[in-house]
Amino acid sequence: MILIKHTKSLCPDCYQILDAEVFERDGHVFIRKTCPIHGEFEDVYWSDVEQYRRMESYEEVGSGLENPRTKTERGCPFDCGLCPEHKSYTVLAIIDATNRCNLRCPICFAHAGASGRVYEPSRETIFKIIDNFRSNRPVPPVALQFSGGEPTIREDLPELVKYAVDAGFPHVEVDSNGVRFAEDLEYIKRLKDSGLSTVYLQFDGVTPKPYIKIRGLNLLPTKLKALENFRKADHPSVVLVPTLVNGVNTNQIGDIIFFGAENLDIVRAVNFQPVSITGRIDRDKLRQMRITIPEFMKLAEAQTEGRIKVSDFYPVPFVVPFARAVGAIKGTRYTEFTAHPHCGVATFILVEGDEIVPITRMVDVEGFMEDLEKAYTEASNGHGTRAKLNLLRSLRSISSSRLKDLLKTVMATGDYDDLARFMGNVIMIGSMHFMDAYNYDIDRVQRCCIHYGVPDGRIIPFCTMNTLHRDSIEKTPSIPLSEWRKLSR
Repeated sequence: MILIKHTKSLCPDCYQILDAEVFERDGHVFIRKTCPIHGEFEDVYWSDVEQYRRMESYEEVGSGLENPRTKTERGCPFDCGLCPEHKSYTVLAIIDATNRCNLRCPICFAHAGASGRVYEPSRETIFKIIDNFRSNRPVPPVALQFSGGEPTIREDLPELVKYAVDAGFPHVEVDSNGVRFAEDLEYIKRLKDSGLSTVYLQFDGVTPKPYIKIRGLNLLPTKLKALENFRKADHPSVVLVPTLVNGVNTNQIGDIIFFGAENLDIVRAVNFQPVSITGRIDRDKLRQMRITIPEFMKLAEAQTEGRIKVSDFYPVPFVVPFARAVGAIKGTRYTEFTAHPHCGVATFILVEGDEIVPITRMVDVEGFMEDLEKAYTEASNGHGTRAKLNLLRSLRSISSSRLKDLLKTVMATGDYDDLARFMGNVIMIGSMHFMDAYNYDIDRVQRCCIHYGVPDGRIIPFCTMNTLHRDSIEKTPSIPLSEWRKLSR
């Protein structure tokens, strides 16, 4: 055993804070902690220490919020709100529009059937949450996701989307299982007319089996019908979101990527999410279900026959120098993805005929980022001309004229529409591994840049919300499910 670091974690049974060790053993990285009441817990953290070290080398620590909403009193993660200890400001804002759902997936942690209560903030409450997010300093979030439950159950969702756009969110997306979109073409058109940017579509595989196992029924025809309706409605921005469960759909990673490429006209990204284990679980079953980011990367390489390689993936904070350089030259600040380097990875692919080509094959990645770092440094020191020269010089690292033209425009304007145009010509392939109480690492929590807004004015990191805070938050402005059913008759 080789110790990598000391951190803090949670007991999966009583949720008290525990000292924890992250260590290497046999080429894998594990996290271990011991509860004085419930004993020792050990879980795999990253399944490849070499990739763990590679991602760590791209670490970027954020500056946090200038206007935190809570004080440091009980310590992380119990002061969530965001507290002054948090190191990243909000990049993606999330609002749970409801916890009602038209499905009852066995793996879901956020539906009324699981909690026994209906949580559905009023329209006015959601407006206040949106305004609260937009008041963040130094940089308000530019992306907002309506989640749940199933947000499309709400008839007023188009009005919520419109309010968010009017409040200053240039990117608004809806997280959905696709059932209503498959049934109601006009609803898609209403959302599009309200300013909806993207649908975050649950998509667990290209055959019936994963849906039957994960969702309890064959939803593949529903997904395909929803995609057909997006096409009919001319809504060209869908993110496919597979929940990865080891042994259930991990053999379809390559097929899902190819499916995304075949539907390039509407698919903007494929974002794989390894399953998070909420609640208590048998330890053997935990190991059986768990899949880590390095395993995802290796399976992507194997199942695409090397078209995408492990080396094509980079951690989320890798793109920070780009935002800092362009922002410094323009005298402003853009969103910086200062997530922990072990939270997620991504690459971008171009689709050329029948082939998919990662843009990392067309870019001297290290040289490109080195020039961007120089541009940021020069701009920060007041040397504007030299900064612009370094920014332009970075383009020499790109061999593809198509890619060079797309990035040149984004660099020149820093405009969201130009960034959206770039995203319209590529497909992002990524994986974000949200934590649970078994692999919980407070170092990662404090870097989280995906945050929930809640009715009492707090802003809560994703993994802390779903591990610790969801139950108490949803109890306050909610009613028992049985009472809701009576009122809805």
